[in-house]
Amino acid sequence: MPTTTTAPRVEARPTQPTLGIRVRTPMKGMAQAVRALEDELFNWLDAHGIEATGPRLLRYHVIDMRGAMDIESCVPVATHHPGDGRVTPGELPAGRYAYLVYRGAGVAGNKVLVDWIKSNGSEWDAWDDPAGHAFACRYETYLTDPAVEPRKTRWDIEVAIRLIDGAALGR
Repeated sequence: MPTTTTAPRVEARPTQPTLGIRVRTPMKGMAQAVRALEDELFNWLDAHGIEATGPRLLRYHVIDMRGAMDIESCVPVATHHPGDGRVTPGELPAGRYAYLVYRGAGVAGNKVLVDWIKSNGSEWDAWDDPAGHAFACRYETYLTDPAVEPRKTRWDIEVAIRLIDGAALGR
């Protein structure tokens, strides 16, 4: 069970340029895939002299808990950069986001936010896709540096989901 360290909230966020590596991977083994992607991404950033402007992110483009997850390991950057094919530019789109910070189990932490959004009569910006459930923007921000705290169960992680414009929460 996660420990929710902040209550769910809604805030308007600006567009944020990112650089990342996007892949499809099964839920089982996703943590190992993400670690490998992060290593590759940070090596690429170092080789190209690009600094992240914030903590590492894991973006969920399409969720299919029984199939392949379409994810992107990325970092915020100051300006748009062309990437190189493997590392690609992207952005977290502007909009209203519901979010909270949790510590512990990721699935359970996400569920707390999803349940809160539903219970408050709002909707996230998402749609059904042949590959699963697609999101305009759903991501986790890893607020704890794994070099400082290697135990994932002690990491503070923010989960944020973009809401449909004009949705009930936070008007």
